[in-house]
Parts: sequence; structure tokens; C-alpha cells
Amino acid sequence: MSDPVTVVVVDDHSIFRSGLRADLDAAVQVVGEAGDVDSAVAAVARLRPQVVLLDVHLPGGQGGGGAEVIRRAGPASPDTRFLALSVSDSAEDVVGVIRAGARGYITKGSSGAEVSQAVATVAGGDAVFSPRLAGFVLDAFGTAAGEQAQTDHELDRLSAREREVMRLIARGFSYKEVAAELYISIKTVETHVSAVLRKLQLSSRHELTAWALERRLL
Repeated sequence: MSDPVTVVVVDDHSIFRSGLRADLDAAVQVVGEAGDVDSAVAAVARLRPQVVLLDVHLPGGQGGGGAEVIRRAGPASPDTRFLALSVSDSAEDVVGVIRAGARGYITKGSSGAEVSQAVATVAGGDAVFSPRLAGFVLDAFGTAAGEQAQTDHELDRLSAREREVMRLIARGFSYKEVAAELYISIKTVETHVSAVLRKLQLSSRHELTAWALERRLL
């Protein structure tokens, strides 16, 4: 039996956090909780969970909610993946948190089993969305012909190996997982990632994920 996926739950309602913890199955291990932006950032830095389940609307910080948590905590914890779990199903909230680097978005109407499966999916490097929310993402990140030409131009800056590394990193693979997948050293992966970020003028792997998702490269 594989080890459970470690999770930090971020929501400003303690009763919801307790109920969710009780509802998740044995394949998910809640290692911490937080109720606002600042405590969430601190918890991610301290606990380095595999997945952060977070609401979109959170108090504290600079008012950026779940998206702010991702932007602040993500770069320091590159192997942590973020999954939005919110009562909101507005296009603005969905697109905003995905642009920040979340790997998926599900609503609080999901069952414990559905949330557990979504956590496992995101931990495995794939994206997950509640059915009707996927349309918002496709609409927001749709690629017109002119945008496709720009994407091709940007990809032309990357070598074939850099493209391989870029797609795996954007999907949420850790450096170690990329190294094993491509039979190269972790140091070589780090070198390729630095080159990719520099050539695409991005500052973090979370920005890279948003960039790749917007261009339908995942």
C-alpha cells in the first residue's frame, strides 16, 4: 500500500475543516490546517505538504485570498501542488486561482470520496476540475490562431530536451521525478528549468504551469 498523500487544509471556517478532515479517506493524511492567508503561507513552508486544499476567499494577507497563498507559498515549496476547494463557482474565481498556479478547482458540494480522488489526481501531476467549471478554464485559456503562432515562436526558443522538461515540470512533476522520467540527473533538470524560465521570461514553476495551461500544452 502506498503512503497517504499529505495535505494542508486552508479554510477560514474551523467547522468545515474538521468536517472535511473526517470525510477524507485513508489515502489522504491531513498534516496541518490554516484559517487565513498568512498562517497558510507559514504552514506550507513549515510542513511542505504534497497538496494544499484551499478556499478561494480567505482573510488576511493583502486581500488576495487563495491566489495570494499560491503566489507567496508556491515558489518556496516547488513540489507542493494547490487544489482550490470553494463554495464559489464563479468564472472569475476559477480563472484567478488557476492563473496563480492551482492545479485544479472543485466545489464544496463534492463528497469526501470525490475530494480524496481529486487530491490523489493532483498529487499525481494531473489537473482536476468539477465538470461545469472546466468550461470556464477552456474559455479563459482558449488559443486563437494568432496566439498559437505566438506560442510556436516561444517554444522555438526551447531545445527539444527543454520542452520535455518544461511539460513535466508544468504538470507538477518534482525535479526528482523528471530526472527519473528522462534518465538525467537532478542537477541537469535544474539547469534546464532555469533555462526554460529565463527564455520564457517567467519567475517560477507555478507561472510556468499557468503559461502551459493557457496554451493547452499539458
